[in-house]
Amino acid sequence: MVHNLSSVTSVFNNFLAEIRDVKIQKDAMRFRRNLERVAEIMAYEVSKTLSYVDVSVETPLGVAETKILEEQPVLATILRAGLAMHQGFLNYFDKADSAFVSAYRKHVTAEDFEIYVEYAAAPEIENKVLIITDPMLATGASMITVYKALLKFGKPKRVIICAGIASQEAIEYVKMHLPAETQLFVGAIDKELTAQSYIVPGLGDAGDLAYGIKR
Repeated sequence: MVHNLSSVTSVFNNFLAEIRDVKIQKDAMRFRRNLERVAEIMAYEVSKTLSYVDVSVETPLGVAETKILEEQPVLATILRAGLAMHQGFLNYFDKADSAFVSAYRKHVTAEDFEIYVEYAAAPEIENKVLIITDPMLATGASMITVYKALLKFGKPKRVIICAGIASQEAIEYVKMHLPAETQLFVGAIDKELTAQSYIVPGLGDAGDLAYGIKR
């Protein structure tokens, strides 16, 4: 199931527009904060699909009956571009454990590349809800590689992929290579992907815009 948050008009679209805007992008702090806000809204939407239990909460004047999360998910992200979105999810799932994977493209030619994972650190994810965040879902290859790298820490009972902007091609690729019940939450779906696998109109290199141009 694919949830496209920009298909419904809300203030979410303001934050998404700002991370795309070439002029506003020059302010790295605002870019990071907008990614964080995009993730916060996405986390709220994801929370609606999770399981809850009934609890009684003692107040100064009595007892309130309410529902709280049955369990915390495990939050995973791809270094370094995913850090701001990861923080947005942590702001809402503040008791969740975190997983980090370093993955990058190694180009064979301008158009052909392989995905390498150099580092992975994660808690136990066996039978847990696993949420993986990344600002851009271009081809989907990095996401699948990261998912496979995380499986050495256990098999999650449910996988949720969250991306700021995704290409239609990546969505189809992820559907083919992840469990059938996987859910995708995306801020927007862009149809064009260049020969070098960059999303158009996209937003550029999220990692460079957030943390400086890498050498």
